[in-house]
Amino acid sequence: MSGNRGEHSTQHDKLPIRMLHDRVLVRQDAGEGERRSGGGILIPATAAVGRRLAWAEVVAVGQNVRTVEPGDRVLFDPEDRAEVEVRGIAYSLMRERDLHAVAADRFEGSEDSTGLYL
Repeated sequence: MSGNRGEHSTQHDKLPIRMLHDRVLVRQDAGEGERRSGGGILIPATAAVGRRLAWAEVVAVGQNVRTVEPGDRVLFDPEDRAEVEVRGIAYSLMRERDLHAVAADRFEGSEDSTGLYL
């Protein structure tokens, strides 16, 4: 893998920052508040359901990040993150070890992969 991954082009091109070490910058998926049950019942964001993990898109990675790349979708605990605003857009910053899973197109069809890292 290239050592230039922190500068990978995405829809968030030309962010005025460069990630360091094992840090991962993500943008949380919209609509993480309310959700629907399997039966179609609307569950408000304030409903207590225990600790709920969230999905986000990786925007930038530090040079020591080994398992995710910009554009991947990752699963993380929203309570274990630092938030930062860059050019009016809210992002979350965390260490690679704080990610619980990664889902990426590059895993599909790979003979040596199960699809998701858990």
